[in-house]
Amino acid sequence: MRIIGGAHKRRLLKVPSGLPVRPTTDMAKEALFNVLNNHFDFEAIRVIDLFSGTGNIAIEFASRGSLEVVAVEKHPRCIDFIRKVIQELSLDNLRIVRADAFRFLGFCKGGFDIIFADPPYDMESIERIPGMVFEKNLLAPRGWLIVEHSAASRFRNHPNLIEERKYGKVNFSFFAHKNNG
Repeated sequence: MRIIGGAHKRRLLKVPSGLPVRPTTDMAKEALFNVLNNHFDFEAIRVIDLFSGTGNIAIEFASRGSLEVVAVEKHPRCIDFIRKVIQELSLDNLRIVRADAFRFLGFCKGGFDIIFADPPYDMESIERIPGMVFEKNLLAPRGWLIVEHSAASRFRNHPNLIEERKYGKVNFSFFAHKNNG
């Protein structure tokens, strides 16, 4: 796994084998951060990375100096890996919450600028994520929810969908408060 930007740019992190993850590809991650770079000042935002896995996305935001990054993950080995990276790189802006992502959304307090969700592609309840985020008002007024998903998941009818992008087999759906794209 490679960090593509920020203080730890080009740093390679060896992910232990056997973790139950499907990390975002470097190509898709680089494209995503190019989009985000045009809309956000990374050093002034608060971020949640749901279904964090290896912490790939959370670590990228932390490397870029985001104010607060919350990695939500429930698998103990993934948590151990993220914790190791936090210590190794001294990422004091990144914290881990050990929780099921859906339960976390139930008790989380709002005001986040970016919520990134990368659930398992075969998870049946992926389509519930945008509804939960907007019902709980978890995004800051100009914030975005980004869901990474397979081509089988569709959000086209969601009222807060602002854009869809595809990079190889990786699909990103972007959501924002109405009139705040």
